[in-house]
Amino acid sequence: MIDYNISTFGWIILLLAGFFIGISKTGIPGLGMLAVTMTAIVIPARASTGIILPMLILGDLFAVTYYRRHACWKHLVKLIPWAICGIIIGFFALSRMKDQQLGPIIGLIVLLILGVNESEILEKWNIPEKWWFAGIMGLCAGFTTMIANAGGSIMVIYLLAMRLPKKEFIGTSAWYFFLLNWFKVPFSASLGLINSNSLMLNLIVAPAIIIGAIAGIYLIKIIPQKVFEAIIKFLTMLASIKLVIG
Repeated sequence: MIDYNISTFGWIILLLAGFFIGISKTGIPGLGMLAVTMTAIVIPARASTGIILPMLILGDLFAVTYYRRHACWKHLVKLIPWAICGIIIGFFALSRMKDQQLGPIIGLIVLLILGVNESEILEKWNIPEKWWFAGIMGLCAGFTTMIANAGGSIMVIYLLAMRLPKKEFIGTSAWYFFLLNWFKVPFSASLGLINSNSLMLNLIVAPAIIIGAIAGIYLIKIIPQKVFEAIIKFLTMLASIKLVIG
């Protein structure tokens, strides 16, 4: 059992993280990594994964409800089996890794993939259509989401490569993480990362997540497609750099 001793400032950070998680699930996906980073400021990185997971699931519930008709299932079918394998690998890695080892590994992986995506190599060689591209991205997303709830950055890059409109982008991402986050729950619980204390903390932060999810629904309506893509690329890059430098 983990005993959380959180200051007033720490609670403010957690509530803001919850708000950003809500927005990330229904409006701007890149904010999810910012929320993960903020939570890790208050709670050690390994323990924070157990705090973040139920928060993400609550945001997922709003996202899959509102965007249920916009998911592209052909992409989900390609990704999910590989992501499940990545989660299982991440489960065994998490039990053996220290907090300070997690961030730099994830950050470097995301920056590498983001750089390749921006170089237009993917389009030039028609890589997004290759079966192994979904396999690699699924494995990376599953692994990073298990060890640090940071698979969102990988998923952002994959969906950008698929050139999905913003609603299909969010709907596909919503169902992907809704299914996989529930799959992760038994693993996190078995590691002691989800417990009665962490769930009480989640209950306190829940209203902020709900407010953020509602705000995200309205926000996405006024953001043009190109601006949407630019924002999530920028946020993904910033979050990855922060993970690398600590």
